[in-house]
Amino acid sequence: MWKPGEVVSWRGIYRERVWHSQTTIVVKETSDEIVLALLPGTECIAPEGYLNGKASNKRRWNFKERYWETQNYLWQTNRLLLSLEPEKYYSIMHFWDQASNEFSCYYVNFQVPFKRGDNTVDTLDLDLDIIVNPDLSFEWKDEDDYQKAIEHGIIFLEWVAGIEDAKHEIFEKLAKRQYPFDGTWLDWVPDPSWEPPKLPANWDKI
Repeated sequence: MWKPGEVVSWRGIYRERVWHSQTTIVVKETSDEIVLALLPGTECIAPEGYLNGKASNKRRWNFKERYWETQNYLWQTNRLLLSLEPEKYYSIMHFWDQASNEFSCYYVNFQVPFKRGDNTVDTLDLDLDIIVNPDLSFEWKDEDDYQKAIEHGIIFLEWVAGIEDAKHEIFEKLAKRQYPFDGTWLDWVPDPSWEPPKLPANWDKI
């Protein structure tokens, strides 16, 4: 098991290559859950132009082959806590504004179930998201991208079925205010000794 304070890469793997890599700090690991922190100032990797948003037209279906350029960037503005459970088609995040320390929202990120490496957590973002406000009202995000990815064959029907099952789990947790929507992490702050980490060695090795 990883110990609090260890640095690991949270990566998206696409066509057997790293699509993105966020450098995170381990908050806790048990057999049931991995919790990671992403701090402003942390060094990360994304496809070139991806940070410009949809206007850049850099979506996964634009890359039919394994070849694309990546760029380094620093994570900004928000402090993020990421909770992953084995075999789940989602992760659940907490967002805080770093400057004000104000809790912004929960964020449900639908993704391929993760695989744990020596110093990596590998998955693939499946585009569809839910933004959950502090009062637990919610809104969908990136539904168009999700449908286009299905149409382009980027998201497989097996994954769609996994997401449909995951939706039921998420809405049950919300309705019952179950973990992590029960406020367990709302007062969490990072260890003051933690510095925003650099990309670890071999972040691009599969």
